[in-house]
Amino acid sequence: MSHHQIALGRPPSSGKRRLKDLLAQRDNRACADCGALDPKWASANIGVFICLKCCGVHRSLGTHISKVLSVTLDEWSEEEVDSMFEVGGNASANSIYEAYIPEGVSKPGPDAGHEQRSKFIRSKYERQEFLKPSLRILSSSSKKHSLQASLSQKLMNSFRSSSSSNKKSEGMVEFIGCLKIKVLKGTNLAVRDMLTSDPYVVLKLGQQKVQTSVVKSNLNPVWNEELMLSVPQNYGPIKLQVYDYDTFSADDIMGEAEIDIQPMITSATAFGDAGMFGNMQIGKWLKSHDNALLEDSTVNIVDGKVKQAVKLKLQNVESGELDLEIEWIPLDQ
Repeated sequence: MSHHQIALGRPPSSGKRRLKDLLAQRDNRACADCGALDPKWASANIGVFICLKCCGVHRSLGTHISKVLSVTLDEWSEEEVDSMFEVGGNASANSIYEAYIPEGVSKPGPDAGHEQRSKFIRSKYERQEFLKPSLRILSSSSKKHSLQASLSQKLMNSFRSSSSSNKKSEGMVEFIGCLKIKVLKGTNLAVRDMLTSDPYVVLKLGQQKVQTSVVKSNLNPVWNEELMLSVPQNYGPIKLQVYDYDTFSADDIMGEAEIDIQPMITSATAFGDAGMFGNMQIGKWLKSHDNALLEDSTVNIVDGKVKQAVKLKLQNVESGELDLEIEWIPLDQ
């Protein structure tokens, strides 16, 4: 059931009551930015409670970065209240927005002057200097507003998944999205039968295993098959193996490779809704001596989708290459 569906069943005044309950929690009784007691304001899209002095700085950032509302005086939509709950308040938000405060940078206190307060808040939210590196968006692009919206969405997703995993959902794995992997073709694969092979490709991620069909008697097979894998929160590389199908004995291996999906997922989640951007390169997995890449593999936004072409030299085998195309599918699609 979505938050919007839940919201429909609430009486109109319940949002304010829920907000005051959230404000009453211990972590929210002090301003997220300077620690002043008894904050009466909030940034609805960031999900923090703030004091009047910090509220002035937040307003100067613009509503595309921080939408400031009074907890007591302003009207709140159910959606705005829901987003505050999804973040969970100041401690949860600060665990992300203040994950990496460098040495020499100190958080302003309740009595800090406007200049110190402003410098810290701008570094924290506008320039995102203390964020986890995987969430950072470095861009001087004119799409700054869209990027900020993407970051908000990305953060919301990470709060969502951490709050769900806090519920210890009976050993269920929390997924952050899906990968659609198109296995295109193999080139110069190894001979495993008399003169040829009957190859198929197996992909593994976490506990999942998917595979292509078998192409009979072909060392340069064309599959053009799409396989889907869900990406768990704590993901590792995709393990790829090529096998020769045998009717009467165990299938022989014809090489393997690992696909590092971090460059794609990091850049895709940082940009958020790829549909808001034109075609552009947003990331890269670099060829090196310790991976199976034949050439650098770029992550691109193409027609509103995040895609990556991957050319692999199969490992632990005498010959063989594989061409793939990977597409990232966020949870909300």
